[in-house]
Amino acid sequence: MLLVIVSLMFSGCTEESAEVNSMNQLVERLVPELSGKVIFKTIDTSESDVFELSTSKNKLIIKGNSQLSMAVGLNYYLKYYCNTHISWYAGNAIHLPENLPMIDGVVKKEAKVKNRFFLNYCTFGYTMPWWDWNDWEHFIDWMALNGVNMPLAITGQEAIWYKVWKQFGLNDKQIRGYFTGPAHLPWHRMSNLDHWEGPLPQSWLDNQLLLQKKIVTRERELGMTPVLPAFAGHVPSALSEVHADAKVSKLGFWGGFEDQYRSSFLSPIDPLFPKIQKAFLEEQTKAFGTDHIYGADPFNEVEPPSWEPEYLANVSSTIYNSMIDVDPDATWLQMSWIFYFERKHWTNERIEAMLNAVPQNKMMLLDYYCENTEVWRMTNSFYEQPYIWCYLGNFGGNTMLAGNLDVVNSRMDSALVDGGSNLQGIGSTLEAFDVNPIMYDFVFEKAWGITNTTDQWVKKWADRRIGDENEDMRKAWSLLYKNVYNKPGRLGQGTLTNARPSLHGSGNWTTDPHIDYANEELFKAWALMLRAAEEYKGVVSPALKYDIVNVGRQVLGNHFNALRDEFTNAYEAQSLNEAKRVGEEMIDLLNDLELLLSTESFFLLGHWIEDARTFGKDETEADYYEKNARTIVTTWGGKAQSLNDYANRTWSGLVKGYYKVRWEMFIDDAIKALEVHKAFDENAFFEKVTSFEVEWINGKEKYNSAPSGNSISIASKLVDKYKTEILK
Repeated sequence: MLLVIVSLMFSGCTEESAEVNSMNQLVERLVPELSGKVIFKTIDTSESDVFELSTSKNKLIIKGNSQLSMAVGLNYYLKYYCNTHISWYAGNAIHLPENLPMIDGVVKKEAKVKNRFFLNYCTFGYTMPWWDWNDWEHFIDWMALNGVNMPLAITGQEAIWYKVWKQFGLNDKQIRGYFTGPAHLPWHRMSNLDHWEGPLPQSWLDNQLLLQKKIVTRERELGMTPVLPAFAGHVPSALSEVHADAKVSKLGFWGGFEDQYRSSFLSPIDPLFPKIQKAFLEEQTKAFGTDHIYGADPFNEVEPPSWEPEYLANVSSTIYNSMIDVDPDATWLQMSWIFYFERKHWTNERIEAMLNAVPQNKMMLLDYYCENTEVWRMTNSFYEQPYIWCYLGNFGGNTMLAGNLDVVNSRMDSALVDGGSNLQGIGSTLEAFDVNPIMYDFVFEKAWGITNTTDQWVKKWADRRIGDENEDMRKAWSLLYKNVYNKPGRLGQGTLTNARPSLHGSGNWTTDPHIDYANEELFKAWALMLRAAEEYKGVVSPALKYDIVNVGRQVLGNHFNALRDEFTNAYEAQSLNEAKRVGEEMIDLLNDLELLLSTESFFLLGHWIEDARTFGKDETEADYYEKNARTIVTTWGGKAQSLNDYANRTWSGLVKGYYKVRWEMFIDDAIKALEVHKAFDENAFFEKVTSFEVEWINGKEKYNSAPSGNSISIASKLVDKYKTEILK
């Protein structure tokens, strides 16, 4: 009996030591200055996830029921006692006060929901395709600090599929040619697109397999439940060549791509369906293990073979049953994006049929775009299946300031009260990282019941962006909160600088520059941030430098819209000299924008391209990856498809080498038309600019991959330069 007691005691100590050890290692990675100054302790609790903070004898004591709870506690301390912001990007310096701030009494916070989900298929194409372990390691730590316990984990699945399709008789050429280029893989995984910019190199499969093993291992070490993929019916068209009786059909057209790129779907009643599921899940589990939750999205933005509710229910039950045949503990996670995006097709009858074909509590829905439309309110709370309330916020990685703090705040509060017992989480489904980190910080803090009013919360956000309580910084963010962060991010946004040039409108639906605030108010916030920076004699936090470039980028982008309209007015008035003058101002502004962006590493096209090229095992492969990296952020796909500029970004290099060139061509052609008293030929210009875009994608011009210049100094000069014109 004594031996049993000792064994149990030792087992308990070992478990606690593993949790505490993982947290000590996190501190060493992120804030080594705090090493030895933080004491982590696990606590037993029947409550939700919870942490407690206190200080004693110049030590910070963090107690939590799990690694993640303790990590959130550490982040809370860094934010609210040290005025420190930790970015989701690796490489950002972290500043701490010289002395450890003390806490009066005990601070205790409890999670309001069980699950905190993060990521989107698209994030793996718009932000992460060129990430190495250094990027992922830091990001996983960031997720831990923000309490994420359900990260989407879909890296490396093509290596698993390669083995599976080999088992079903396909050869190397058929399999690797079925995959798309790396940055387009999310849309391949969602059954939207096959073959585009394939074949995928074997070196990519090998690299991503090893990377995914590291990712899921670290996520589990920190107490997360990685969401792995499952088979949802998407198959290579070549499967029909090997299995002539297979019931394979084409899914609908997507994104304007030609027929050869359409995806193929295996009927759920085909006997191959459960066999493929079994092969995939077994191979995946062998490589990555499993936490029994699987993402599968059979008809994302494509038309299924039939809209009959009975058929949809059959698809749903087959997918689920094929999962549990392999893993009896399986839970299916599905996006509800299609229920919003294609609402005219996805009637409640069809949605209910699909959801109720799976046993209660064995399917979980991601309510994808709740800042705009809450699908749970349209579907009787998803007919009682569990769901997660999600904030999306960014489409395509477009670099527009956008977000609606007050609406998100009130909707999250309302969902927690009225959303039903099947509301099991809060999350974010952003398509890309970039310009609005405030929104994601806010959402994940709300998941832990931070009780500040939104106005108070924004003030504390301002403090940690500069590392101090600064009145100018608080005023700047107050202006942003009241004027800018009151509308949700939208599909197809972009400043006019990034649009295909035109006399009116914005060239394509993917670059809508509309704003609902006066640019003067944003300019005032920019000037206040600079005044705050000057108070610290230029020694400022990376977060403040980022904000100054980010807000300035938007100010100049907004002003470009006014200049283009002046140019159009001059053209229509047949005023040649005025058109020349305004055209020069437009190009001058683009040069200024390029100069400002070049000071911030996360706004560099060269950084993106260099990261892509590092995956090449030789020059040929490096060129292949570079072309794929160039394509996704510009034309997106082929000449005829509709997503051109969907992933537009106001980045250094793109402004100078791509957007400015298009505008120079446009201004020159319009002025030449004025000079010879002929109408500007928009059709001829379209062909001309399209040819340039194709040439650029295949080009190899070098762009700076490291920041240069002083962001504070450059921004200050630009504020002085544009002050009179913007504030007039």
